[in-house]
Amino acid sequence: MNKVVLGIGSNLGNRRENMSAAVHALEQLPNTTVIATSSLYETKPVEVPDEQTDYLNECVVALTELSPRALLGACLGIEAAMGRVREKVHGSRTIDIDLLLYEGVTSNDPELVLPHPQMLKRAFVLIPLSELFPEKTALGLDFSASLKRLDPSGVNLF
Repeated sequence: MNKVVLGIGSNLGNRRENMSAAVHALEQLPNTTVIATSSLYETKPVEVPDEQTDYLNECVVALTELSPRALLGACLGIEAAMGRVREKVHGSRTIDIDLLLYEGVTSNDPELVLPHPQMLKRAFVLIPLSELFPEKTALGLDFSASLKRLDPSGVNLF
């Protein structure tokens, strides 16, 4: 089993229900077990093309036998099943599931970049991540310096 970290976000519909449904869907994946979830955090939209409502965000740690690509495909499938429509980059969404880290794997493939290329720039990822990894190292990635550089004021416990 490989340990993975996923980031989940929602800003459309019943956000809390969407987040719970996404975690439940991850738990249903073959050979995959969710072992920890952070608290929910409400955050202002970041780098968005239009006016949007606030997001709920959380991080999830799971164990899986799925390959990184298979897990990414499963996450995209969960998003589609939950009604996510990709009309524009950084647009509002019912659910967003990002594969942030996959234990022992780095990738710079156009379809899958690991660690996630934007995670160290986003307080809405690193604050929930630090709840799960209080030593500020997740699966070998030390994010302590990045966390110190970010403004946490827009990330609030929900």
